[in-house]
Amino acid sequence: MAYSVLSDGTTKAKATAPADRARRDPMRWVVLAILILLLAFTLFPFFLALLNAVKASAEYAVGGPLSIPRSIDLTAIEKFWTVSDFSRKLLNSVVISLAVSVLGVLISLFNAYAIGVGKVPGSRVILVVFLLGIMVPQESIIYPLYYMAKASGLYDTQLSVIIIFAVLQSAFGTYLLSTVLSTFPKEILEAAEMDGSSHWKTLWFVVVPMLRPTLMVLGTFFFIWTWNEFLIPLVMLVSNNNQTVSVAMGLTRGQNMSDPVLQASAAFLGIIPTVIFFLIFQRTLTRGIAAGAVK
Repeated sequence: MAYSVLSDGTTKAKATAPADRARRDPMRWVVLAILILLLAFTLFPFFLALLNAVKASAEYAVGGPLSIPRSIDLTAIEKFWTVSDFSRKLLNSVVISLAVSVLGVLISLFNAYAIGVGKVPGSRVILVVFLLGIMVPQESIIYPLYYMAKASGLYDTQLSVIIIFAVLQSAFGTYLLSTVLSTFPKEILEAAEMDGSSHWKTLWFVVVPMLRPTLMVLGTFFFIWTWNEFLIPLVMLVSNNNQTVSVAMGLTRGQNMSDPVLQASAAFLGIIPTVIFFLIFQRTLTRGIAAGAVK
């Protein structure tokens, strides 16, 4: 009798399973269709830049931005690369972005460790000040930054931009890491203290290894944010040898000059490095976000 009841329950479960999957399948297709539409919407600007970058100016004038080119013409790409000295701009952007990424993460780590673990008095007030630094628009601080760079002799140097962005972006990094460190297991810190570990050793040999995924994510964000910055590099870097990719892209359009094909070439060349950087660190970024979610 018990066997028949058990078998009946198993049979019903097996019978209802395909029905449940059948009911879920239409919803899966709807979700898949929405994701495909979002993917197409996201990739459309990149596709449009590529489409017009390999198009002749005369063909653009006739067919417009959505026309398919009859043949691949790399004249605009070669022109922008040569005229803007793009290889130099590319190197400048890589150096500045990497330096800001490393320096910004270090500043954020030191600040957050002092606030979240070091029990600094007035830590909440300090975090509010950092949040205010995040919300202040760059347009309101560009003149003080320009004046200080002029007074200190750092104007038109890459070091000035590195210092500015490392400090500005460390405001967000400090807030993020201090939030993470506020939930850091106190038992681990107490055990390290009982073993005679100093604050410096605790930071580097206990805290940093456990925060490595989060630090990698933060460094990736800092790199991409710095790469895309335009206003501060435009004001602070006036010489051609110090300018970045974003500034070079902005110089393709002027008051009395507009070349859509050249602008598309600049946009395409400016997008490629960040896409490559993201693809290289995609797995690290995913692991870091997943680790943060688990914590």
